Amino acid sequence: MADITALANETTAVFFLSLSGPTMSDKPDFAEIETFDKTKLKKTETREKNPLPTKETIEQEKQSESTA
Repeated sequence: MADITALANETTAVFFLSLSGPTMSDKPDFAEIETFDKTKLKKTETREKNPLPTKETIEQEKQSESTA
């Protein structure tokens, strides 16, 4: 019976700990943003994986569909 009481007390403690965790306010905290160092970011090259077709390509496809 003592084991069940201890387990119930632990469960209650965990429940209260989760409720008393970090709270959110109406205004965001900008401290992290203000101290962010952009120079530590790696340089990347942006490439489109699926570029849109050009107007000429669309016209060529329309012509090949109409002849087929």
